[in-house]
Amino acid sequence: MDNISYGLEDISNALEQISSHYISTNTNLAGEPIAKVADAATTTSLSQKYATPDDKPHRIEDVMKEAFEVSDYRVRMNHPCFFGFIPSPVLPLAWLGDVVSTTFNAHGGSRLQSSGPSAIEHGLIHWLACRAGLPAATAGGLAVSGGSMANLTAMAMARDHNLPRAQWHLGTVYVSDQTHSSLAKGLRILGFHEDQVRMVPTDGHFRMDTSALEAMTSKDRDAGRCPFLVVATCGTTNTGAIDPIEEIVRIGRAEKMWVHVDGAYGATALLSNSDSLESLAGAMGGVDSISWDAHKWLFQTYGCGFLLVRDQSLLGKSFRTGAEYTQDALDLDDIPNYWNLGVELTRPTRAMKLWFTLRVLGVEQISSLIDHGIAMAEFAEQRIRQLRNWEIVSPASLAIVTFRFVPPGMTEEELDVLNREISAHLLTENVAGMLTTKVNGKVVLRICSISPSLTREVLESVIAEMDTTARIKMGK
Repeated sequence: MDNISYGLEDISNALEQISSHYISTNTNLAGEPIAKVADAATTTSLSQKYATPDDKPHRIEDVMKEAFEVSDYRVRMNHPCFFGFIPSPVLPLAWLGDVVSTTFNAHGGSRLQSSGPSAIEHGLIHWLACRAGLPAATAGGLAVSGGSMANLTAMAMARDHNLPRAQWHLGTVYVSDQTHSSLAKGLRILGFHEDQVRMVPTDGHFRMDTSALEAMTSKDRDAGRCPFLVVATCGTTNTGAIDPIEEIVRIGRAEKMWVHVDGAYGATALLSNSDSLESLAGAMGGVDSISWDAHKWLFQTYGCGFLLVRDQSLLGKSFRTGAEYTQDALDLDDIPNYWNLGVELTRPTRAMKLWFTLRVLGVEQISSLIDHGIAMAEFAEQRIRQLRNWEIVSPASLAIVTFRFVPPGMTEEELDVLNREISAHLLTENVAGMLTTKVNGKVVLRICSISPSLTREVLESVIAEMDTTARIKMGK
């Protein structure tokens, strides 16, 4: 390769540059722009200049500069004042764990190819499952790319276990009106139509109405349908609500339905020390499957999710296949071949980065970081309640609180516009990424306060600036 454009020394220099940039950025996170979004002209320019590879090589240091330029246009999801979506504030340890994992680039599909990392994945998943209250003798699961894949995998298991193939067209699924959009997408991928999905209403606390669920399943059975799956949520994205899981399990068992919990966000509360969440493991222990994202509230880099199941053998029944070229990678009793438990044949060793973080910090420190996020949302609610013309729409739950500015004399449409303007101003001025959502059909502001770097002083300052902005906007 006469035209090779790099050597190992160049790689070493590039790694030092990345490390230096990472440390510098994370040392001064609060000084970073919360959101830097490329306009149309910039995206066109970046695409034209860099997207297509050239025939001739480039020096590695030049391409590094291009990578820094391109990546600068992003939302800093780990900024302490970015409260939108689920912010995913990555711990530096998690980033390091990701680097360690990708350094070895182990193939996580079979025990043969990654016996060490597979042993870690097996043990870590068993520990997570036991923390969730699932039976130690049968529980298991696998690491996946995130909640969407975990939910899809669980729903495929539910279909295969609870619904004979001849009745697939009659299968009926029950979700709440607060359920994450990944469920609808997954059901569509699995071949279910919209009229096979029942939207169960929620109560005043945004939790699934179990009386309505019971009535709907009974009516569907009488109509010749086949209820086979109900999905509860532990930590809805909008409000952090936790469905009444124990009651949903009772109904699910009576109706012979698979009970899945979308805990992509809120399952992490199982590691909290909060007295109010003490009963969560008991409730979760009765379900059939749980999705749990480590790249949300366990502070990992993206692509680190888990599916936990009550009976691991059912995963193999849904996903096990065979091929001549995998015959040397035999299944053994101690560690599974993970390619037989899910969609992916080739898969990275995702569990290793979470293991690295937990191993270094220990559970007590992780629990304190989770409790910190919960406390921050409760503090935000307390401060907002003290402000004039502000309304709490959903009280703090699992580090999420929603609210809106409601000065008198304005229509609902005008209030929606005003609250959107407040959110936009705070983001434009780099005060906070306090994005909007809709709750009960009304535009609200929302705080998800899970960043370990967020302090009471900073949060109080943001809330004060939010109130000032609201009053200026109202006076225009």
